[in-house]
Amino acid sequence: RRTRAQQMSSAPHAPILRAVAARGSRRCAAASGHHPGAPPRSASPLVLPPSLPFFRSPRPLPSSPPPRRISAAIRSAASTAASPMDEKAAPPVEDPSMDAVQRRLMFEDECILVDEHDNVIGHDSKYNCHLMEKIISENLLHRAFSVFLFNSKYELLLQQRSATKVTFPGVWTNTCCSHPLYRDSELIEDNSLGVRNAAQRKLLDELGIPAEDVPVDQFFPLGRILYKAPSDGKWGEHELDYLLFIVRDVNVQPNPDEVADVMYVNRDKLKDLLRKADAQEEGIKLSPWFRLVVNNFLFKWWDHVEKGTLHEVADMKTIHKLTQ
Repeated sequence: RRTRAQQMSSAPHAPILRAVAARGSRRCAAASGHHPGAPPRSASPLVLPPSLPFFRSPRPLPSSPPPRRISAAIRSAASTAASPMDEKAAPPVEDPSMDAVQRRLMFEDECILVDEHDNVIGHDSKYNCHLMEKIISENLLHRAFSVFLFNSKYELLLQQRSATKVTFPGVWTNTCCSHPLYRDSELIEDNSLGVRNAAQRKLLDELGIPAEDVPVDQFFPLGRILYKAPSDGKWGEHELDYLLFIVRDVNVQPNPDEVADVMYVNRDKLKDLLRKADAQEEGIKLSPWFRLVVNNFLFKWWDHVEKGTLHEVADMKTIHKLTQ
């Protein structure tokens, strides 16, 4: 068989091709500064650009790895966390029952799903986690926290939830009640650090208390409760709730989107508030989780707050399943 070059040289148009090739060689020589008749120069090594990965579609930058204190199981789960554009997080329909702020939080916030032993099993939107139909049909259980902040007089700070809150609007409850989010800093399990980080974040969001006024290491985790409570026909709570105590003097600047009112109570004033709620006086209502903590733990723990002996009653191994 003849080579391609032999075929080209014997073709009728071979003279034209040879002329074009010669012209190209002269142009290359001129560009390189080498002319016919000049002594040959040593060949320069050919430098190729580094090979680059080829992607058929844009690829997001990898996120930073979770802190080492997070367990391997959680690191594995966190690697599949939904992005803000995850279709699950997108609002399915306009819900006229929510104001703009609460609606945004319902779909932006990703709660931590756990089993009844507090093992992380996934995540879902705050919206889905508070729909009673999903709580019942899918048994969605999410991690939460309740902060009990006492001042130096050992008075407990209470808040009245804003009327625009989706669940339990207008009710009185403990200092701050919310959820750690599905993010690295709030998934840390060692000494409940992730939950304490979340508590510090929400005290600023809801009550305007700066982080430096409530250091993370000053939160004392006392226990965990598991409860379920419907708010109305559509919304409710199903939480594994961490109970965090802290003694600090703070300046409070409530966020009206979250908090309608605040007050400090001593034991007698709290007992009077309980009586009014039971008698349905003055329209006073209490959140179900706060009532469960009051009925089962609070007054006994209050003694240890005053004596500085909370460590004697702390029990983070037991998960107390409480019912109303």
